[in-house]
Amino acid sequence: MSRRHRAEKREVLPDPKFADLTVTKFMNYVMYEGKKAVAENIVYGAFDIITEKRKDQTAIETFHSALENVAPAVEVRSRRVGGATYQVPVEVRPDRRKALAIRWLVGAARKRGENTMTEKLAAELLDASNNRGVAVKKREDTHKMAEANRAFSHYRW
Repeated sequence: MSRRHRAEKREVLPDPKFADLTVTKFMNYVMYEGKKAVAENIVYGAFDIITEKRKDQTAIETFHSALENVAPAVEVRSRRVGGATYQVPVEVRPDRRKALAIRWLVGAARKRGENTMTEKLAAELLDASNNRGVAVKKREDTHKMAEANRAFSHYRW
């Protein structure tokens, strides 16, 4: 990594169907080996399944509520003080919150037992929007870890 300055953030274009930047970032996380069209089909297919299963909310609302339910508020970071390493709880920046939420959702969906990735993603998004599932558990575990290490919060930098 360069020590001179931070790499500038690349701006992504909003997706064609919903005109939403977050959906584009989500697609980019789902994408393997540059196959954007495949990732697009998976995400839009998952949104179609969500639309069929949920009549009270649109797919995009369900997606955003799932992301909000998975996004962590605090996390622990390792801090070395005098030969000992402490897990120090710190607040998560908004852009990192979104990135972690997306990463956890896609990772949890990939590990599910359904047949296709479209079904896996739809099921994980539905679970996360209802505050259950593997991705939400990951957020809860992160919060528990931060709470357990609250005594070291004075080492914050």
